[in-house]
Amino acid sequence: MIEYVHSCELLKACIEDILSTIKPGEDDQKKRLCAIQELEDSIYSSGTLRGSVVKPFGSFVSNLYAKSGDLDVSVDLCSSPRISISEKKKQNALRELMRALQIRGVAKYMDFIPTARVPIIHYMSNRFGISCDISINNYPGRIKARIFYWINTIDERFGDMVLLVKEWAKTQNINDPKHGTLNSYSLCLLIIFYFQRCKPAILPPLKEIYDGNVAKETVFYDEKHVDEVCAANIARFLSENMGQRNRTSLSHLFVSFFDEFFGIRSLSSMVISTYSGRFERIPDNPSWMAKSYSFFVEDPFERPDNAARAVDVEGLERIEHAFNHTSSRLYRGALNYRSELVSLLCTPAVGSLLRREVRPNRHANTLRSHQLYSPAAANLYDNQHHQQTRGSSGSRSSSQSQGYVTGHQIPRPDHHYYKQPQAYSAEGRTAGQVRNVYRPEAYTAGLRTAVPLKYNDYPQPHATGSRTVGRYQNQQRRKEYSPY
Repeated sequence: MIEYVHSCELLKACIEDILSTIKPGEDDQKKRLCAIQELEDSIYSSGTLRGSVVKPFGSFVSNLYAKSGDLDVSVDLCSSPRISISEKKKQNALRELMRALQIRGVAKYMDFIPTARVPIIHYMSNRFGISCDISINNYPGRIKARIFYWINTIDERFGDMVLLVKEWAKTQNINDPKHGTLNSYSLCLLIIFYFQRCKPAILPPLKEIYDGNVAKETVFYDEKHVDEVCAANIARFLSENMGQRNRTSLSHLFVSFFDEFFGIRSLSSMVISTYSGRFERIPDNPSWMAKSYSFFVEDPFERPDNAARAVDVEGLERIEHAFNHTSSRLYRGALNYRSELVSLLCTPAVGSLLRREVRPNRHANTLRSHQLYSPAAANLYDNQHHQQTRGSSGSRSSSQSQGYVTGHQIPRPDHHYYKQPQAYSAEGRTAGQVRNVYRPEAYTAGLRTAVPLKYNDYPQPHATGSRTVGRYQNQQRRKEYSPY
């Protein structure tokens, strides 16, 4: 067995402290829900956008977000994805939304990026301090978020690994596609790939969870269908592998992750495919040869796209150095003190919190997995709710505002790492069918919510109607956008 770090207990304790610091608590969830409500109110104030539907997605929906994470929201201009929206219309809608946000004094600053692969507005909420990325009719992003939510129900170590690796990547300055390194989506795919290659495998090839191409399926987008397919396939995977569960500790998985991608530049001639769960040769698929990339991580839901297309030669060198350096220091036992681990794995902001105090109860202030945001919440801002909750004056009652729900966790008694997917019961594990699907409908009478959508108790820096917001930039550069 490979020895790593001077003390395994030191690494384990440090990882637990990091997670307790970066995992969101109830107030972090509430701020995001209120920021969504704030955005919807701004949209309603704009006559041309009135009737649009606000749909959160990304890491918030998939329960893979950290306290400092961005909030991704799609503003759907029409109720059906079958109606095509031109790029120009999306850009004009974002410009109109910018004006509405300015008038209401919502944003601290705004970046409008119309020429990005997915045109977005990026802004910081004045009241809640949440960084928001707004796109128009982003159906592919919404589908991916739902699928990632279901992947996250298979094993709780996956969500913890995502948070730890993203924090580490920020520390190493390799989580910035604008500067030729990895976006958060491709980092998540690397973790999935590693979990697929563990013995025994923690995750299956993604084609066994959802074998579709969202770029071609958005015109037939059905959230209920996506949920049912993922739940049934995950139930089958868990049932078939019940007797051979991977019980490796999170700390050992974390260390081995860096060893898996040691010398990552040697993979430049290969495709990392989470769809098949194995390395693929680029010449074996002509569609992969259409463009030349420094590093290729196949997007399993938009094949043959490269999720790591922003990585350039210099960026790949920095990525390899970060993986090699971290792997060497963890494996060779070169880290004898907690402060050294913190400096290697954490950003200065998180590191300063960890150095300030040692947390005796590491998970006291974080949300349990069953309290986190459910993908059912992505359905809440539908046209029916929009019409029901808006009166002639545009006011909204507090009871109508309480539309977000949490999922329900059914623990598996045989292994604490594995989490029962939320759309089927213990009796309904037969592949190909889903029994007892309990997906709460939006704003059902008597529906209990985890966090009411009230934000009057948060300080508001600008008076109503204030136009004094920070300068925004109309940036013409292309930006690689990642909702994770």
